[in-house]
Amino acid sequence: MGQRFFVDRGALVAYLALSLSACRGTPGPVLPVGAAPVSREQVSQWVTATIPAEHRLHRFKWLFQDERSSAGGRGSARIAPPDSMRFDVAGPFGSGAAAAAVVGDEPLWAEPPDAVKKLVPNYPLMWAMFGVARQPGEGDSLKGLSDGATTAWRYANATDTVDYVRTTGRTGRLVTEVRRAGKVVGRAETTLDASGTPIAARLVVPSVPAKLDLTFLSTARADFAPDIWTVRQP
Repeated sequence: MGQRFFVDRGALVAYLALSLSACRGTPGPVLPVGAAPVSREQVSQWVTATIPAEHRLHRFKWLFQDERSSAGGRGSARIAPPDSMRFDVAGPFGSGAAAAAVVGDEPLWAEPPDAVKKLVPNYPLMWAMFGVARQPGEGDSLKGLSDGATTAWRYANATDTVDYVRTTGRTGRLVTEVRRAGKVVGRAETTLDASGTPIAARLVVPSVPAKLDLTFLSTARADFAPDIWTVRQP
């Protein structure tokens, strides 16, 4: 049986409120001060709870905005648990079409080659926008805590820190922040329904500054043809 770590509920709720508020403005702390070292087994259980049990097809609207311009359209993401995704996005009338197949934190292929980088600066943030957390890397130090409805955990190594805060209930959230050398790479806040299916997501990249919003139109179980993982031919 995995370990469980508890913290004062009032303190955890206060920290969660702070992190959600910061996601809309100046980045603030995500992981509560009371987080303690946890085992890889415990973290794996927390991550597994975010991974869908079956193949899923998400359809969504997207809107990307920075200080100079904005662009939007529609897209889809096919997720094959535990760690494979094929996504396709395009603007009005098919303009600016982009697609990629991703396994974990690496692309199998992308068209154009910077298709992922244009929208998200980091693969854990991309997965988080679909309500899915990533497993820690080898050698990461791990901290976390849980009060039942809310779980928070952190991976840290010499350069990167990844924080997750997940709440469950009628309306849940997954807040994810990635820092590199102490600076925020991006923060994603994903709103989930009672089953953990994403409803909406926002990614904020403070260095640009820019934000990407996803509004999910549907999520369904789906069977995928093998060729979705291969690069499209001209």
